[in-house]
Amino acid sequence: MPRLRSPRRSVIALSVLAWCAQAQTSEGEASQKLETVVVSGQGRTQQLQSVPIAIQVLGADQVRKLGAANLGDLDAHIPGLDVDANQPTQPRMSLRGIGTSDFGIGTDSPVGMYVDGVYAGKTGGALLNFNDVKRIEVLKGPQGTLFGRNSAGGAISIVTQEPEFRASGRGLLRLGEHGLRQAEALVNQPLGDGLALRASLVTRSSNGELRDAATGQRAGGDHSWGARLALRWQPSEDTQAFLTYEHERLDQRARPAIGLVKAGAPGTPPPFPADPAQYLDPLHAPLLNDVAGDREKRDFDGLTLRIEHSLPWAEFSSTTAYRHFSSLNRQDNDGTNNPAIYLSTNNLEGNRSFQQEFRLTGKQGMADWLAGLSLYDERATQTASADATTTSLDTLSGNLLGLPLFSTVNQLSAAAGLTGVDLLGLPWQELMSNVARNRALAVYGDVIWHLSPATRLTTGLRFTRDDKRFSWFNPLREAGALDAQLAALDAAGLFPGLVAMGALSQDQADQLRGGMSQNSLIATQGATQAPLSLRKRWTDTSPRLVLDHRYSRDLMVYASVTRGYQAGGFNTLQVASSYQPERVTNFELGLKGQLADQALSWGASLFQYRFDNLQTLQLVPASTPGAIPAYQVTVSDQRGTGLDLEARWQLSAGLRLNGALELLDQTYRHGRASGGEDLAGLPVGTPRSRASIGVDYGFAAFGGRAGANLQAAYQSAQRCNPESYVQGQCLSTASFRVGGPRSRLDARLGWDRADRAWGLALLVTNLQDRRYVHKLWYEAAPLGSAYATVSPGRSASLELHVGY
Repeated sequence: MPRLRSPRRSVIALSVLAWCAQAQTSEGEASQKLETVVVSGQGRTQQLQSVPIAIQVLGADQVRKLGAANLGDLDAHIPGLDVDANQPTQPRMSLRGIGTSDFGIGTDSPVGMYVDGVYAGKTGGALLNFNDVKRIEVLKGPQGTLFGRNSAGGAISIVTQEPEFRASGRGLLRLGEHGLRQAEALVNQPLGDGLALRASLVTRSSNGELRDAATGQRAGGDHSWGARLALRWQPSEDTQAFLTYEHERLDQRARPAIGLVKAGAPGTPPPFPADPAQYLDPLHAPLLNDVAGDREKRDFDGLTLRIEHSLPWAEFSSTTAYRHFSSLNRQDNDGTNNPAIYLSTNNLEGNRSFQQEFRLTGKQGMADWLAGLSLYDERATQTASADATTTSLDTLSGNLLGLPLFSTVNQLSAAAGLTGVDLLGLPWQELMSNVARNRALAVYGDVIWHLSPATRLTTGLRFTRDDKRFSWFNPLREAGALDAQLAALDAAGLFPGLVAMGALSQDQADQLRGGMSQNSLIATQGATQAPLSLRKRWTDTSPRLVLDHRYSRDLMVYASVTRGYQAGGFNTLQVASSYQPERVTNFELGLKGQLADQALSWGASLFQYRFDNLQTLQLVPASTPGAIPAYQVTVSDQRGTGLDLEARWQLSAGLRLNGALELLDQTYRHGRASGGEDLAGLPVGTPRSRASIGVDYGFAAFGGRAGANLQAAYQSAQRCNPESYVQGQCLSTASFRVGGPRSRLDARLGWDRADRAWGLALLVTNLQDRRYVHKLWYEAAPLGSAYATVSPGRSASLELHVGY
């Protein structure tokens, strides 16, 4: 890994642009006024600087200039937000260090994801590519009294463009390195009085920057397309309705698994256990994956009807939404093409959800109020399979039990004179199938009391009732070819004969025969003949209290205390396990201000939270001898203290700066590592600091307007604890480091015609080509193997965009 250096080039670039802006201003160009940012995160249309919540907002223009395809491309530039989009059908998100890494259907995420107010969940349908996005609002801290579903750790609200009563259109084409091809098309067309249609299409594909050293196949790319149709009907000034249909299809190779153990002779197991000091550097190690048909796929469909009507005393809205998706993720889990340690997994998911939300907002006297009723119904299915062969299971049993089962039986069969017996190289699969039926009812309200022209008191309350049913089905392993061989051995009386001869004891014979018939890969309480079901119900009442005071037109101070709640859940891979709800209490003290004459706006928020019963997915050592580790949901109590800062500064008509910073001290209050160590008082692992700073400089050139953009991001090293090393989030060897500090610089240079009819741009993501080891994965550790996932390197593309 290259040694991290200070971002000196970024500082020089910013200084040059600032000098240019001063020169431009000195030539007489008037300074541009501060841009007003409008948000709707509180269920009302408000100016950002008047909302007593820590909110970071990115507009459509910023998203386009960064070349971001989805939320995963933006997390570096939104301090406090962490989005792992390495597997788009199994994303992981956190805000202020609060999130869940569980991709199973048994738990919810404390970070609520919403698209036009519709809850998007946390699994296969949560991370879609941007399609006609207007803005992205990231609300930090509990937001239960403002959204239909719980958002105990924060909310991400994606707002799309609405149809307009004027004809317009635009198109975009990007061509870049690694076979990048991205196209976008949009048409907005009035269809008559009070009727308008907006249609958009987005398609993106790339080959990836990695290549399999054995097959030559490209890896790490993406391939997806999405369409969106929106119809707006406005029969009168008081009423309008929006009907939206969305579709997205994703079909690409699964994420690459880069092996950390040096490849040996094919069919020869590596040394066990693997020595981390001998790990290969994943940034330079060869990619060798051998899963036939490795694939990540998703089909998503969504239909939304939103009705808005102005009553004499309030504004009424109704949102009815239906979502359905199916996904598949089949991937390599040993990081090699060595048949002696073959291990792969497949995650199949199906989801159908229906949401209905009613809202009333109004203002009477000193009260500005909001009331909502939310109904949610979801049916989700998930089948997780682990695939191996009797050859790799022979390695597993040899490493963990000291007895390679299948080769031992081969030798005993040969000694007994049985010919044609070979138990190696046969397929073996284990399954865990889950079905979830979740229903939620919520009634919530929020009132802003105008105590005086300068002082407001916000009171909010939410009542939630969750009803969840969950089932597990863990059948006996599927190994048809092996069972045929075993049936032949049983018919020949191999094991009774060996016992009679004194070659084996009865216990040894039972161990050999039983070990080849029972489950080994998915560590549960044992195979079940039929699904086992549980039903749990939880209720909660969560309050919100905010006091804000405006000392002047340009300065507001606020203080808040908010309770958040997340329903309990189930561990998909551990039969009959359930977890109690998560609860968080958040205290916040903030300032928001501006210097209008200087076109500078800023916000600061000091927060402290206490989170109880946070659910986290971890790789836990198997309790059964001879089994591999399993992902299980563990719980802990945590606390965090931090500071959020954000600023926007329009230095001149041509030069704009933006910056954001989060400092966070997150520690365990109670919790134990998978090895039994007490984690109380230790850091959770979240970096202490994350920051983003950007510059946008525009100037007249060649009959149009040119622009240069730089956006730099930095995060400090992870604060490691004993569990961080077990989970592959921290490690330092002679050749590479996991969990160290990271930085990134994205750049754009473009030109638009004066009437913006068309323009050209050069985009470079990760300009300094800094790659990092994202995480180490240890599912195949009992086989003597481990693998890593890495961040992408530099990527350049050319963009042509047109519009009317």
